[in-house]
Amino acid sequence: MYHSWLDRWDERRARRGEEGKGRTALTLDAERAFPGAEKITSLEEFCVLADQAVANPAFFDEPSRSDQGFQGQDGWLKFPSDISTDVEENNIVWAKIADSGSFDRVLVIFHHWNASSRNRQIASFFSKRGITVVEIAMPYHFERSRPGSLHADYMLSANLGRTIQSVRQAVLDGRKLIRWLKREGYRDISVLGMSLGSWVAGLIAAHDPAVSKASLFLTAGSLADMVWTGRATRAIRDSLAPEIDLTVLRRAWGPLNLGNYAQRLARPDLALHVVLAKRDKVVLPELSASFMQKLEDTGARPNILELNCGHYSLAMPPHILLAGLSLKRFLSSPDKGRRT
Repeated sequence: MYHSWLDRWDERRARRGEEGKGRTALTLDAERAFPGAEKITSLEEFCVLADQAVANPAFFDEPSRSDQGFQGQDGWLKFPSDISTDVEENNIVWAKIADSGSFDRVLVIFHHWNASSRNRQIASFFSKRGITVVEIAMPYHFERSRPGSLHADYMLSANLGRTIQSVRQAVLDGRKLIRWLKREGYRDISVLGMSLGSWVAGLIAAHDPAVSKASLFLTAGSLADMVWTGRATRAIRDSLAPEIDLTVLRRAWGPLNLGNYAQRLARPDLALHVVLAKRDKVVLPELSASFMQKLEDTGARPNILELNCGHYSLAMPPHILLAGLSLKRFLSSPDKGRRT
C-alpha cells in the first residue's frame, strides 16, 4: 500500500515537472559542442567528432587556468565561466558557500536538472560537522537562468550540440571552482551530484585528480539512455525520435556517457559512493545497474546504497535521512567503501 502511494506521488511530481516542456526540433549545433566545427551538417560527421572527444583526454580540461575574476561576499562566490554562451546571465557562475570554519574538508554540490532551490538543509548539516559546502549553480539554473525560460531547457534538450556544451560548461565551471578551493587552502575535496548533477560530478571526478571522493545520487552511465527512457525527459525523446534512434544518440552524446570514463573513475585515489532508487522512473534501475557493473569490472568498488523509493520520493523521509546518513559515513571514512 505504502509503495503504491509512493509511486503515485512520484508520478504526480513528474507531471508537475512537465509544465512548460514541449517538443522542439532536433538540432546539431556542432560548433557549440566542438569549437571550430561550424561546417558540420550531418549526424555522421557530428558522431565522428563525438567519438574523437571521447578519445581526447583533454576534452574536459579547462581552456584557461586564470584565477582572475573570483569575487566573494556574504557567503556567495561568483566568477566568469570559461565558456561564453549567447545568454549573458549564464556566463557568470554563482556558488553559495556554507563555511564550516575549517579548511580540512569541502563538499561541492551539483544539483538536479530544473532545481528550484539549493540544498540548504544539506549545506547546514555538513557545515556544522566540519565540512564546508559549496553549492554551485549549473548552466541555465538559478542566477544563470535564461530570461523568460520556464525551465532549464538549454541545459538538456534535443539540441545535441548545446547539450554537450552545457554539460561541458558545467564540468569546466566545477573544475575551475575546485582549483580555486585548492588555492584557498582546502585539502580534502569531495563532489556530490544529484540526477543530472551526478553526470557532472562524475565527469569532474573522472578528470580532476584533486577530487578524492565522489557521491553520485540517482545516476547511470549513458545520458542518452536516461533521456530516451526516463519519465522526466519524454518531451526530449518525442523531439528526437522522428529523426534519430537511440543507437545514434548514444554515439552523439558519447562524451557525456560516464561509462566511457569508468577506468578513470576506478583510479585508486578516488572513493565512490552511489545512492540509487529501486522504483526510479527517471533514471531506470537497469541503467544504474549496468553502470555499477561497468565500474566494478574496471576495479572500482563503489559504496552503493539502494533505497525502495522513486526518483522524486528520495527527497522524502525516511529515504532522504538514510541517504544523508550514508553520505555522512562516506565523507567521514578514509576507506573506499563497500556495498550496503
